[in-house]
Amino acid sequence: MTDAARLDAPHSHVFLGDNHDRNARRTWLVIALTATMMVGEIVAGSVFGSMALVADGWHMATHAAAMLITALAYLYARRNAHNPRFSFGTGKLGDLAAFASAVVLALIALLIGWESLVRLYSPTAIDFPQAIAVAVLGLAVNLASAWLLREDHDHHHGHGHHHGHGHHHDHHDGEQHSEGPAHDLNLRAAYLHVLADALTSVLAIAALTLGSLYGWLWLDPMMGIVGGLVIARWSFGLIRSAGAVLIDYVEPGEDLPDEIREAVETDGDEIVDLHVWQLGPGHHGAIVALRSADPRPPSHYRAKLAHIHDLSHVTVEVEPKLAA
Repeated sequence: MTDAARLDAPHSHVFLGDNHDRNARRTWLVIALTATMMVGEIVAGSVFGSMALVADGWHMATHAAAMLITALAYLYARRNAHNPRFSFGTGKLGDLAAFASAVVLALIALLIGWESLVRLYSPTAIDFPQAIAVAVLGLAVNLASAWLLREDHDHHHGHGHHHGHGHHHDHHDGEQHSEGPAHDLNLRAAYLHVLADALTSVLAIAALTLGSLYGWLWLDPMMGIVGGLVIARWSFGLIRSAGAVLIDYVEPGEDLPDEIREAVETDGDEIVDLHVWQLGPGHHGAIVALRSADPRPPSHYRAKLAHIHDLSHVTVEVEPKLAA
């Protein structure tokens, strides 16, 4: 079936990512893994009198809570995918959750930095063997979680549609295949949380090992400050990416508007107004208003755009060019 022929398929507003359900399952699995580790550390720490285990257990609880934002967003988006009250579907709920998770990640970075500064000026005694064991255990859990939350970089095929209307009022809708990879910012938010935890574990292992060998108590809080700065940088990048989607900002490197113009502006047709925005991972919408000396039905212009796989919802408005 050709791209143009697919425009006759039934109308749909489901703009979830191609791996939405798989990513949701993996996120719940990571939450379960983290929560199990959290409970185990808190119980073991309480039984054996280890404050390091108890503290790390509550630390993992904060990341489990943050990842719950990701999981609940996947759940809500799926349950309301066909809810007509969401005019353009629920594909952007993941970006909203990613933005919220990024803010939480930034707060965690601030807390790590503050605690490190306090310990830098008021050093405390460290039980090095026990602290190193806890850090290694935490690193193993976080590496397993990061592996589960990794994004596949092969090409996937999703579903969308084109919808056109204009002065001819042609309302044919169709299914279109979108090609990846399409970045799921909601999954990336969860990934960054476990990656941040893994980074703090690596830095802690290095600092604690050197501290135990040379008695450098100051190295542990210094590594904490470095880790906090790196995590803050990650959170800023995620806030910027998710925020751009939420306010329909088109990144400078996005070539979709140029592709649309190249496809449509032929035979004297001229685009006079163009709006492009993201509907969900791998899905974009566009409103194309054009003038033509020889106006054709909107389906004619949709057929010109059918090869652009990132487009999942298109509205076409056609006006005749007035004679000079």
